[in-house]
Amino acid sequence: MKLAELATPALVVDAAALDANLHAMSAALPGPRLRPHVKAHKCTALAKRQAALGHATFTCATIREVEGMAAAGLGADLLLANEVLDARRLGRLDARVTVAVDSEATIAAAAAGGVREVLVDVNVGLPRCGCAPEDAGRLADAARRRGLTVRGVMGYEGHLMLAPDQADRAKRTAEAMVLLARAHADVGGDVVSAGGTGTYDLNDVATEIQAGSYALMDTAYAKLGGPFAPALWIAATVISVNPRFAVADCGLKALGMDHGNPDVDGAKVWFCSDEHVTFAPETPLRAGDRVRVWPAHVDPTVAYHERLHIVSGEDVLDVWPVDLRGW
Repeated sequence: MKLAELATPALVVDAAALDANLHAMSAALPGPRLRPHVKAHKCTALAKRQAALGHATFTCATIREVEGMAAAGLGADLLLANEVLDARRLGRLDARVTVAVDSEATIAAAAAGGVREVLVDVNVGLPRCGCAPEDAGRLADAARRRGLTVRGVMGYEGHLMLAPDQADRAKRTAEAMVLLARAHADVGGDVVSAGGTGTYDLNDVATEIQAGSYALMDTAYAKLGGPFAPALWIAATVISVNPRFAVADCGLKALGMDHGNPDVDGAKVWFCSDEHVTFAPETPLRAGDRVRVWPAHVDPTVAYHERLHIVSGEDVLDVWPVDLRGW
């Protein structure tokens, strides 16, 4: 099949760019130094590529992701880096599963569900999940009293991932990791899990980094520079033209928009609506022309689609199901 034959909008991955990104991260964070986050691509075929380069442990965001990874034979060490209040599906898996906990309720759920290992999730500045650093030791003790093994701590400095100035990002990451290190001293264990694509090379406290977006990348992360290149775009078809603008069949229902408008090669994007992207091209286009739409946030973009089309030039080499979608 040729790229031009794909029904649009179609999620497309450049094989060479993906391969370069995977090898660059493998060189920077070899083996267990990286725990790739599958929420960014939701694809076990891509996860197998990561495992083949030495990354045998993985981070997940949903129970469905954990189940899918285990079913694909990638369950050697799976971290659900999220709190759950019903862990029964996890306890039934033939896999090593660790769950993040940040309260007595999530500890009780892990124990009741048959999960055997946990990390204490610590709030290091992102107003989301995580206990106060000073409460981490108490929660670790509570988990051990319930018979759980506490492997260590995790703390996600997600609020810093896209900070534009690298020096500022490094300074604030170090401040966040002081909080995590303090909590780790109270909790114990071998694991300090943190980080992401925006701070993978700035975090010298974490024993493992949870980066995921580096594999496919998006325009938001690309603005930070670094060794990773955008490998994913949406192939779209121009369906209407006007003297001032053109419209293609790729809108809000095909794109993650929380980081802003996508980019279109050789054009200025005006806005997106449900099934359309309206843009001003630098050179005239005709109905039926194809354009590349580059998302600003890869994670939700991938989750909208059923498959990744792996291409080299105009040739479609393979089709990978996005098989970890849903909950």
